[in-house]
Amino acid sequence: MMRNVVPIVLLSVLGALLAGCNVNRDLMFKTSAEFVFDDLSKAQGVEYTIAPNDRLTVQLYSNKGQRLMAMTAGALEEGGGQQMLQQQQRGGVVYRVEPNGTVDLPEVGPVLLEGLTMEEAEERVQEAYAAEYVDPYALIAVVNNRVLVFPGEAGQAAVITLENQNTTVVEVLAQAGGIRQRGRSSRVKLIRQVEDDNQIFSMDLSTIEGMRAARTVVQANDIIYVESNPQIVREVLSDVAPVAQLITTFTSLWLTYQVLVSQ
Repeated sequence: MMRNVVPIVLLSVLGALLAGCNVNRDLMFKTSAEFVFDDLSKAQGVEYTIAPNDRLTVQLYSNKGQRLMAMTAGALEEGGGQQMLQQQQRGGVVYRVEPNGTVDLPEVGPVLLEGLTMEEAEERVQEAYAAEYVDPYALIAVVNNRVLVFPGEAGQAAVITLENQNTTVVEVLAQAGGIRQRGRSSRVKLIRQVEDDNQIFSMDLSTIEGMRAARTVVQANDIIYVESNPQIVREVLSDVAPVAQLITTFTSLWLTYQVLVSQ
């Protein structure tokens, strides 16, 4: 009877451990073979647009920016034009875009900027201050827009802060260190939240034809996810190794027991 129990115990242990097998459980954002991706062409050629929770620097000048030009020209005469210009670009008060898409600006109150490009937002602010100042000139920049990148290998995810206004997918991947060895360049997903829904675009960056897709301008809080090559054999062996060791130990004890019993 004891001989019949041993195989049953071994099979039970093996089954229990294999049931908890962690093969490729690090993969995220899986899609079925029948999943229909959104049309990538609708995302291409689109400039960066302002979104809720963006933080903006807003600089306002009267007389079509006469003061700004005067400061820049004066600095140029002194040989420090580039430094002065950089200081002006970094200047301005920081405002947060509210969840309803507005920015509460001094003197004029809430101004709706969500969904506008930088140029459109500057024109909107200039219109808002037209009654308060003569020929207002606005400069706006986003200072906190970020993109999440999963480059195809566990433990390598990165949060990339966008320094340029219209940063592309390929630029973000380059800042993240590129696609990792396990990543599949032919299976790249761009996930974008639009109001309460998500748009999911598929990109094949494995060929030169994929450059058009790679030049897609990212938006705030986009997710770039590179699918990983499955490593089934390697991970199965990694999970089975403890099981094999346990079976070997159990078998050795059983053989020892048999020898002792037979003496």
